[in-house]
Amino acid sequence: MNIFMLSNGKLPNSKVLLEYALPAIIPCFKAQKIKKVVVIPYAVIRLSYDERVQSVKDALAELDGLEIKGIHEFADPVQAIYDADAIMVSGGNTWHLNKCLHDNGLIEPIRDKVLNQNAVYVGWSAGSVICSPNMCTTNDMCIVDAAITPSLNLVPFHINAHYIDATIENHMGETRDERIEEFCIRNPHKSVIGLPEGTWLHLSDNGLTYHTPNNKPYTWFQFGQEKQNFTETDMTRFMQVNL
Repeated sequence: MNIFMLSNGKLPNSKVLLEYALPAIIPCFKAQKIKKVVVIPYAVIRLSYDERVQSVKDALAELDGLEIKGIHEFADPVQAIYDADAIMVSGGNTWHLNKCLHDNGLIEPIRDKVLNQNAVYVGWSAGSVICSPNMCTTNDMCIVDAAITPSLNLVPFHINAHYIDATIENHMGETRDERIEEFCIRNPHKSVIGLPEGTWLHLSDNGLTYHTPNNKPYTWFQFGQEKQNFTETDMTRFMQVNL
């Protein structure tokens, strides 16, 4: 399997989407001879779906012969997943993304295609958060009714994308750490990994690895323990945490 979980889609100096991780993604696409890519832009709210699909095409322009289409372009989205060699899930609003996946019956087909049929999965921001058992560690406001929290469950831990350890002067609301601490209190058997900007996780048949071109550590949260920062590459031990 090849599952890429990126903290974010762009950095301040990025020219194209996913630029900081393309040196890892493109060789993977070449090695697996990817031909059909389906983009899931359900998280996108302030742009059109077609605009997001075009940004993916621009990012992968050096790969010849790719057919890149948005899931919204297919009459049968489930069949589109099964026909794809790679699934790319955009960032945006996690609540809207997760609800659309459930509404269109795509949770199990994506899991099957990625875990059992060797499709490459590339998610960023919201597209990474939904790789967890549920999407409760998102930073997003719930902008939909009848919110659904169970998600793809591709990994047994939870992800907080765009993680930042910071406080704002004179701001009396909860910090990111405090929000994650609340999650851990109510879910004491679950772990949370905070992914800072410009980093990603890669789950393959060789295990789980952390990639940080900017040398930023990830942060690990667990109920009853002090948060810890790590820059270790091999994170396979996190695949053993309890659900």
